[in-house]
Amino acid sequence: MADFHKIRNTEKTFVPGKTPIRYAGRVFDEKEIQAAVEASLDFWLTEGRFTEEFQHKLAEMVGVGHALLVNSGSSSNLLALTALTSPLLGDRLLMPSDEVITVAAGFPTTLNPIVLNGLVPVFVDVDIPTYNIKADQIEEAIGPKTKALFIAHTLGNPFNLDEVIKIVSKHNLFLIEDNCDALGSTYHGKNTGAFGHLATCSFYPAHHITTGEGGAVLTSDEKLARILRSLKDWGRDCYCGPGENNTCRRRFSGRYGTLPYGYDHKYVYSHIGYNLKMTDIQAAIGLEQLKKLDRFCQARRDNFEAWISVFKEYEDYFILPEATEGSYPAWFAFPVTIEKTAGFARTELTNYLNQNMIETRNLFGGNLLRQPAYLNINHRKIGDLTNTDRIMNDTFFLGTFPGIGKEQIEYTASIIDKFVRSR
Repeated sequence: MADFHKIRNTEKTFVPGKTPIRYAGRVFDEKEIQAAVEASLDFWLTEGRFTEEFQHKLAEMVGVGHALLVNSGSSSNLLALTALTSPLLGDRLLMPSDEVITVAAGFPTTLNPIVLNGLVPVFVDVDIPTYNIKADQIEEAIGPKTKALFIAHTLGNPFNLDEVIKIVSKHNLFLIEDNCDALGSTYHGKNTGAFGHLATCSFYPAHHITTGEGGAVLTSDEKLARILRSLKDWGRDCYCGPGENNTCRRRFSGRYGTLPYGYDHKYVYSHIGYNLKMTDIQAAIGLEQLKKLDRFCQARRDNFEAWISVFKEYEDYFILPEATEGSYPAWFAFPVTIEKTAGFARTELTNYLNQNMIETRNLFGGNLLRQPAYLNINHRKIGDLTNTDRIMNDTFFLGTFPGIGKEQIEYTASIIDKFVRSR
């Protein structure tokens, strides 16, 4: 298998101007291929032994009690938010028209679960150059129906967790960390994903580790873990794993709802749920990727510092990103905002980079409230979201993933220099 990998994935020579410089991509070796083959030979296909091991090791690495694997990062966000609507939470459950504080400068899958559950998003502006929620505006956003905060560590940069945790505790709110872009980032030495009541991960190929499609929900709360398991397994009350029976020792001796006594517990549903399970082949790949996480994160940090060195030459033209105080980001990407006095627009530069085989991306949806899907959603917002609009118009990012190295960064620097000198 190692020989097969070597033949199929021989590293190609980088040719400036001809070899594309991707903003992200999968990085792997023969270990992932061998793991996928081993899991395929089991032919278990759904959740199995690799899933169990991956969940345990991921939870241990982040520092939480439970990690539940799902089929995508988007599903992890849907599952985490939906868990807060469970009747098992008693007086704390979120009901339709309750409010959830979030930001509009981000990716839609943080917002979508709020809207889909009939809740009302409350939008707070973000800071430049951290690109994270303005923590000093959160108190102003809290109203009598506010029940939770659902916010992302933008591009791997942790938000101000000290201030957010203080507010969450003061007002007895739930906190969901969207950690999809930040696996491996830390805040005061503690892993992001271990601060909130719930946190989410994505293993899409652009992220820190990949299983192709895939994600996870993290929690240390036993009740929330039970709710999550039910919701991701069709909403069933039973907690037997695939192929297991009667783990609870009362499969035919319980009473549920108005079902007849002794109704098979495997077909009792206590939530309106989904099937969001990951396959064991994906989990096997994820286990090998997890072993490389520290190396991947260091490569991202090194690339980030290399980009800082490049752009410091042009500080009159660009606002450079800054890590949140007390944080150590495993940067998903390198965000840059064009100065108002630069003399050129973002699109002019990103088009020029694209013509020279250098990929860029905008900061996701810009201002989501200006996107077609969200023009008419029920919401509140604090102020005019000035920085969010600024990001929509003037911000883009370059890649930091381990597939980028010195050659790619030096070539990009030469193209940026040529562009700036032509203005």
